[in-house]
This record gives sequence, C-alpha cells and structure tokens, in this order.
Amino acid sequence: MASNSTNLIIITYLSFFSILFSICVSTTSHHHSSPNNSHRPSTTYKPNLLVLPVHHDPATGLPWAYVHKRTPLTQVPLLLDLNGNHMWINCQAHYTSSTYQAPLCHSTQCSRATTATTTQTCHTCVDSTLPRPGCHNNTCALMSTNPITQQIAMSELAQDVLAINAAASNAPRLGPMVTVPQFLFSCAPSSLVQKGLPNNVEGVVGLGHGPISLPNQLASQFGLQHQFALCLSRNPTSTGAVLFGDPQKFFSFNSYNNHNKLDPSRDLVYTPLTISPQGEYYIDISSIRINRRSIFPVTPSSSSSPSSSLYAQNGMIGATLISTTAPYMVLHHTIFETFRQVFAKQFPTQGQVNAVGPFGLCYDSKRVNNAKAPIVEMMLKVDQSRNEVAWSISGENLMVQAQPGVTCLGIVDGGTSPKAAIALGTRQLEEKMVVFDLVKSRVGFSSSLLSRGRSCSDLFGFANKEP
Repeated sequence: MASNSTNLIIITYLSFFSILFSICVSTTSHHHSSPNNSHRPSTTYKPNLLVLPVHHDPATGLPWAYVHKRTPLTQVPLLLDLNGNHMWINCQAHYTSSTYQAPLCHSTQCSRATTATTTQTCHTCVDSTLPRPGCHNNTCALMSTNPITQQIAMSELAQDVLAINAAASNAPRLGPMVTVPQFLFSCAPSSLVQKGLPNNVEGVVGLGHGPISLPNQLASQFGLQHQFALCLSRNPTSTGAVLFGDPQKFFSFNSYNNHNKLDPSRDLVYTPLTISPQGEYYIDISSIRINRRSIFPVTPSSSSSPSSSLYAQNGMIGATLISTTAPYMVLHHTIFETFRQVFAKQFPTQGQVNAVGPFGLCYDSKRVNNAKAPIVEMMLKVDQSRNEVAWSISGENLMVQAQPGVTCLGIVDGGTSPKAAIALGTRQLEEKMVVFDLVKSRVGFSSSLLSRGRSCSDLFGFANKEP
C-alpha cells in the first residue's frame, strides 16, 4: 500500500514538471517568433485605445512607422499616408509568413475591400510559375498607389496577422500588444517602392476613410470609436504616434500627463471635416491672414483675382486637403504668389537670398535669426454658420532650414492645377495634436507643443524604444 502511494506521488510530481517544462518551451518559442516583444500578442484583450509609434525621415521630411505583421511577427517599415485607402506592402521579395492567405475573387473579403468608386477585379499572376505572396491566380485585385510619385500598380488582396500596441492606462508607455488575425491589405510589386519613398520603406499604411484602411479595420476588430489622432515628431531620433480610438481616454487616465499638464486635447480648435469619395480628408479655410491681415481671398474685381475654380459655392477658398505625404504646405500658384509677396513685406527684405528649391522665398539665416517671423493664421469654419476661428502656424512649422545658412518659408508653389487649392503638409502638422473625429465629422487642431517647451515624444513617453 505504501509502495502504491509512493508511486502515485512520483507520478504526480513527474506530471507537474512535465507540464511546467511544456509551458517554458512554449513561452520560449513565442519569444523567438516575436523577438521585439516580451509577451505574446493577445487575441482576446479588448483595448480602449491603440498606439502606433511614428518616426520622422530627415531626408524626405515624411513620417513612417514600423508595423508588426506576419507569422512570425516581423517589423515592416511603412510610409504613413493619411489619405491612403488601404495598407499595401511590397511582397515580391522577402515576404515569408505561415499565416498568409489570398482571398479568392468575388469572395466576402473582396467585396469588403471594394469601395464605391471601384469595381471587383480578378487577379492573375504572370511573373512567376510558382504561387507566392502577391502571386496567385483567381484572387482579388486592388489598385495600389505610391502617393509620392502617383504610380499605380495592380496588387493582390491579402490577409495576414497584424499586431499593434494598446495604450497603457496608468503610465506614459506602450501597453500590451494585440492582434488582428485576418487583417486585409494588398501585396504590391516591388516597382511601386523604387521611387519617392524614404529609404528602406516597404510600402504604405493608409489612414484614409476606406473600408479596409487601418483605422476602420481596428475600429471594427476591437469596437473602438471611429476616431484617431496624429502627433508627429520633427526630431528623427524621437517618436510621435497615431492613437486609434478616443484620444481623450489616454489623457484622462494617464496620470503622468495630467500631472505635467500635457493634455493638448484641452485646446483643440475644431472645424467640420469633409471626406471625399476616395476617402480623403478635407476642411474649409475661409481665408489666410498674415499678422492678422487677411490676404486671401483677394477682391474678385482685382486683376490678380484667381480663377473661380479656387472657390467653393459659398465663396470660401476651395477645399483644403490635409496630407502626410506632402512634406510642406502646397498652395495653388495664385494663392502662393499673393502669400509670398505679402509675407516678404513683413520680413527683413535685406536678408533675402536666392531661393533654394522647392521653396520660393529664402533668407540669409544670420540676418533673420533674431527677427520675428510673421504670424500666419488659417481661418477655419467652426460650424455650418459663418463663425470661424484662427489656427496659427508659426516658428518651425513655418520656416525651414533648407541648407546651412539658408532659411526658407516652408510653403511650396503647387502650380495652376494642384489636387487642392491648399494642402496642409507634414511640416505644418508636426509637434501638434490633430484629432480626426469621424463620428462627429470634424477635425481638431492643437497649438504647437513646442510653444510649451514640449514635444510629441514627451507626450507619449516612449521615444527611442523601438530599433
């Protein structure tokens, strides 16, 4: 009897250590699959807010982010395109994943990815005899666009794992990582990444209002509010972010930021948001002021009056595009010329030097270092009435160090046929909180964090944590 009891105890201990060993091996294997994360991404945790850290490329002035995809998880560097209608990645080389799938043509996934302005098209691979990511027959085709060169290529609709960090609720840091097991994107040919994009970037992450854009898929997967916020860092060694969900939750629960009064959502200036049929984000600007003097629109009877195509039916300047793929603000030629002339009169003329492309107005840095740049204000609609409010652009959001010793006005002449009369570029959005509230069809702009001696990297507190 004693012998049987002893055997039972031995078997019990062996079973316990066997289970413990299995757990240790399992945990170790997950660490190898996802070397950049200390915990396995959760498929059941329901976050209130998600965070995508964003970096600044100094060569192009454009924002990009590491997106965690595939199995095992891999960091994929992608350009941040505010108006892109879906995520696309170069799959022609180095795409390996055990969970990659290519939905068939006319499938449910294909219908979901189709927008009001597109039709379902079947994809046939012609550049390889063997199936691979991006190269299958009778799959769903999507048109992917390089937003810098405007090059378009037919791509294969795909689905694979995507992982993203939740926001920590009690400290300025990243929280646990969660997954979207069947995230929809497109596999594009390598030709689409060969020009215009920052070095080593392998595609584009689209934030536009398309059915399979990143914000819409995350909101659908986790039940988040249809809101997201940008805070882009200008320093290439620091980190900004995109917040998905209600950003107010981050600031209301983040005791660190509240203690240090780093809540830019308190002073947001809101204006109505218009979404184009292509899912792009537009606002209305009624006028532009320099040193509180309205310089545009010009009087219609003036000889320098622009064509009527610059104006909406309500007499305001035509719709203004918000963009993260234009490094600087772009103005229709007529608006730019008026702006440049008035601005030049408000700044020391003796400091002007030959313009350095792509800019049209430049100065000797030594002569203007101590000069106060004119205050530029965009007059935004507050509501459907005639009420408006000023959103200021000044300091480093306005002036650019184009080359050693030369400082330029960070605004570009867009010619006579730009996509929009005005396009707010990345430079004008940096170190500010910009909130896209799709529920209430409005967008909010904060003042510059730099004016408070802070930056976007201070706000989120996770600068330099990613490789």
